[in-house]
Amino acid sequence: MQYIFILFIYITMKLQQLRYICEVARCGLNVTDAAANLYTSQPGISKQIRLLEEELGVLIFKRSGKHFVDITPAGRAIIKRAEQVLLDVRNIKELSQEFADQNRGSLSIATTHTQACYALPPTIQTFRGRYPDVSLHIHQGTPMQIAEQAARGEVDFSIATEALELFEDLVTLPCYHWNRCIVAPVGHPLLGEPVTLETLAKYPLVTYVYGFTGRSKLDQAFADKGLTPNVVFTATDSTTLKTYARLGVGVGIMAKMAYDPAIDKDLGMVDASPLFESSTSHIAFRRGVVLRRYMYDFIQWFAPHLTRELVDAAMEMETQQERDRMFAAKLPELPVR
Repeated sequence: MQYIFILFIYITMKLQQLRYICEVARCGLNVTDAAANLYTSQPGISKQIRLLEEELGVLIFKRSGKHFVDITPAGRAIIKRAEQVLLDVRNIKELSQEFADQNRGSLSIATTHTQACYALPPTIQTFRGRYPDVSLHIHQGTPMQIAEQAARGEVDFSIATEALELFEDLVTLPCYHWNRCIVAPVGHPLLGEPVTLETLAKYPLVTYVYGFTGRSKLDQAFADKGLTPNVVFTATDSTTLKTYARLGVGVGIMAKMAYDPAIDKDLGMVDASPLFESSTSHIAFRRGVVLRRYMYDFIQWFAPHLTRELVDAAMEMETQQERDRMFAAKLPELPVR
């Protein structure tokens, strides 16, 4: 029945109209933004949406004058199905390309600055060597932006520590554990004494913006001790944190993988693993997508324990809770970076 419905949709309306209603919904009913994203005109989108509504015999959007102000109940159901149709069309294209040429295509990844700079480079280097004809695109953003891009099918993979678990439409796979380090200019008094949370709480701190790179684990550690950290500066990336730690704005707390002894010689480093619970980075993609061979390879090069068989098993499961139980049973120990 599902395929009959999809065929009916293909025959009776243009796929472009489906893209228009999905993009308008994604842009918070802002037709101007939707038009810019789709490289078309605002009047053109409005006209096509009106034609689609006339063809279906229902309103998709509520209006106030010429402006969309809400999505109707029927519109929500139609948009949800339209998103699935567009995903099916994408999957058909991926399947045809896989049979036509397994070594050509594109791969888009959304991730944070820290992952892009310190976790991904070896994998990207390996991937480029093996698949030189695959066009590779990396998008950086907040964890929430990254998760939304994967959930909407705008990117193939999202890699992050936070926010991915909030989206039920994502298949989320654990890649590795990581922890934090403390950095300060060489000679800083903190580097010459045993470092505890009580000690850290006495100093101004420089760390990540809330919702970025495991920040919640840091705050929870202080809260469990009844302490309030004196966070005086926050940033979204480790490079900025190190810059302001160097300036003496505060003691830096950041991902340990971001400390490079060869480059950061002017900064002393203390391993903060005993103070904070480790965080886990994940790779996620939208449920129902077709993964090409080079996508499976990318996943396994980034996280060697994620074999094609394990990824396929995770894709077959209905809920993330099922996947988490499977990974807990099969992967009791994740690698640590």
